[in-house]
Amino acid sequence: MNSKITKSAMILSLVGLSTSLFAQDTPADSTSRFSKKDFRTWSIGLNGGMLTHYTPFNGRSNGDFKTPQESWGYGGYIKKQITPGFGIQADFLAGKVKGMRANDLVAGSSAQDASHFVTRIDWSAALKGNFTIANLSMNHKRSVFSPYITAGAGYMSSSANVDFTASNAASTGYEENWFVPVGAGFKIGVAKGLNIDLGYDVNFMKSKNFDGVTGAANDRFSYAHAGVEIALGKKGTSQLQNYSAIAALREESAAESADLRRALSTQEENARRDREALVAKYNQEMGDDDGDGVANKFDKCPGTPAGTVVDGAGCPLVAPRQIIKEKVIVTEADRKVVSEAIKNLEFDLGKATIRAKSYPTLNKVAALLVEKNFSLKLAGHTDNTGSMATNMRLSKERAEAIRTYLVAQGANASRIEATGYGPTQPIATNKTAAGRQKNRRVEFTLY
Repeated sequence: MNSKITKSAMILSLVGLSTSLFAQDTPADSTSRFSKKDFRTWSIGLNGGMLTHYTPFNGRSNGDFKTPQESWGYGGYIKKQITPGFGIQADFLAGKVKGMRANDLVAGSSAQDASHFVTRIDWSAALKGNFTIANLSMNHKRSVFSPYITAGAGYMSSSANVDFTASNAASTGYEENWFVPVGAGFKIGVAKGLNIDLGYDVNFMKSKNFDGVTGAANDRFSYAHAGVEIALGKKGTSQLQNYSAIAALREESAAESADLRRALSTQEENARRDREALVAKYNQEMGDDDGDGVANKFDKCPGTPAGTVVDGAGCPLVAPRQIIKEKVIVTEADRKVVSEAIKNLEFDLGKATIRAKSYPTLNKVAALLVEKNFSLKLAGHTDNTGSMATNMRLSKERAEAIRTYLVAQGANASRIEATGYGPTQPIATNKTAAGRQKNRRVEFTLY
């Protein structure tokens, strides 16, 4: 009666586990980098192999019987993978275990040679932990070769028939006993959802009568098997037990790095093109293609013939006036206009761009040049901060910027000279901030 109750309880447990197995929810797959991954964590296995009472742990006497006999057994399991290296599985096993030549009979006697036993495993169920020990590949996300070890506890129903002589046969009837299964093996991944499973299990019985002979120690038997493992879940996803998180992270990090390098390269290329475009635009606008002394940006009559006398806008004079050399008289009022322009003159820091607040006084200088036909020398100066080449270039560009502005306001380009002296002509010491401020200047000389 108790046997029937136990068997019924195990069947109900199996049905409940199977229901949970096939009713599991599979989360939606995601292809986003570094996002949560979906794995197949449930699997079923079927196997077959050889059962024998011999194990490596039986000692010199090899248990109650001396000579093992191999016989076919078959089994299966349902497994839930918890982490890439650990899973829990429910194992099932059935078959026959055989042996010959009882060790308690006289060695070499006919009685020993005739003795044998057959133990029939009616059913067997065990709950085991499965430890995968080689899924840490550095280069492959899915391990092809995965060694493992197992250990757990189980319960089985078996009966033993033992013969010592033709007239001395006995049967234990079906008995139910606990046992401890310990095993090792390896799996070969042939597809994302399919593995070849090769293993060897030793089962330690909590009984001395498994083979029908009550010996000094508990009995043992082994099961060498081969089979297949089939993963359950969404098609195309990997099995968790075969997944190497280290290789996956390495691959995803490499892809992220490649994307960043491409993005940086694209930005650098765009910046280079922008710089080239700005340089080309500057050269186009500030160049003087027709050589008339007026920059292209301000030249309203481009392409004038060489030697043509032009006005401040680059257009030919209708009737060039006769140039009469006369003494130029510069008054104090004229010098005051120039002095005010010098005081109000400001550039952007480290650049030759004139700030807007300087325009009104520069306009007065331009008007003075047009009215009195003065000549003007512009001399740019800097302090000694920075390299000589940079200071020479900046002083020249600032003087040229003022010349360009005055010409744009109508002044005669041929009467304005722009020169840069850099830090070579200081008017104060460069050892103090006040002295360096005085040295950063553009001098206006009317004549």
